[in-house]
Amino acid sequence: MCLIVTEGSVESGSGRLSDVVYDHTISLLEEENTLLRKTVSQLKDDMDRLKRSPLMVCEVVTAKGGNAVIKMPNGNRFFVDVLSGCGKLRPGELVFVEQKNLSIVKKAGVSKRYSVEKFVIVEKPNVPWKEIGGLEEQIREIREIVELPLNKPELFEKVGIEPPKGVLLHGQPGTGKTLLAKAVATATNSTFIEIVGSELVQKFIGEGAKLVKEIFNMARQKAPSIIFIDELDALAAKRMDIGTSGEREVQRTFMQLLAEIDGFKGLGNVKIIGCTNRKDILDPAIMRPGRLERHIHFPIPAKDAREEILRIHTGTMSTSKLDVDKVVEMTENLTGADIRAVCTEAGYFAIREERASVETKDFISAISKVRSKDEAESTEYVKMFG
Repeated sequence: MCLIVTEGSVESGSGRLSDVVYDHTISLLEEENTLLRKTVSQLKDDMDRLKRSPLMVCEVVTAKGGNAVIKMPNGNRFFVDVLSGCGKLRPGELVFVEQKNLSIVKKAGVSKRYSVEKFVIVEKPNVPWKEIGGLEEQIREIREIVELPLNKPELFEKVGIEPPKGVLLHGQPGTGKTLLAKAVATATNSTFIEIVGSELVQKFIGEGAKLVKEIFNMARQKAPSIIFIDELDALAAKRMDIGTSGEREVQRTFMQLLAEIDGFKGLGNVKIIGCTNRKDILDPAIMRPGRLERHIHFPIPAKDAREEILRIHTGTMSTSKLDVDKVVEMTENLTGADIRAVCTEAGYFAIREERASVETKDFISAISKVRSKDEAESTEYVKMFG
């Protein structure tokens, strides 16, 4: 704003000032109008989006030209049209379809063929052998069965024998079976595919068998790889002549597993590790030579093993006045997982007293707590059938 000092020019200066104020007001109104238009347009788009019917996600079975066969989430299949712009569709891909006429609108951007929804993949496990204690014999056996064939296959070619395809780990819970499987995957730098046996049992007929096939196909592509099947008894229990439709579906999935292990397609650098707490109920077909023929038992750790496990878990702890022999004696009949829980509980007892180090009395209290918990769970289990 300028000061007009020339005589006779005040009126013209006021006129120019009015023009500036007017222009500025118009500019503000236009900006506000533009902002309101954008807000109204956004609200209108949101309302249209809320009124729009949601799209369903389906799987492509086959596709040719402008048509495709899709599979609904409930298992039904339909021959539908494919809208332009969807590109080339491949079997196994997930697509968005319109609810009324089931026309394919666009790709979902993912493939169900190698979905990791039903199993866990750990690309690079990080469990070195030094973190496993009290399992020297088990480590030696699994290294001969899994690690040696993957790292030095030429040795078996020279001798002229074929290494076992898999191994069965059995024993009580908490004895280190899963830990050992991850350690051998770390030593071989292999892809570790972890599956729970119950997750392979699907609702619809054929889905479980298809999932087993996809897992093995992916394992071959990511070789060297290790397929670790936990709770194998949920899938590979002894087959019965008479059973429900659900039990028959479990058997179909189990037979697909057997076919993948010793079928026409070789496993190559794929090893299978089965794990169970109930070896007695497994079907003999999974344990015969040519399949999971090597069996490794994981017992309750003995005194020397318990001492080694205790030293591993207390290696990173701040301890003082720790009587290792006394603690080891008191951990009789405890598993490796129980000993780890004892170390954790002992640390809590020290924290409650605001101490920076863990003492023998903390371990004694922790052992009593772990044992009382196990006894309470056992008593509760017995009362269920009382």
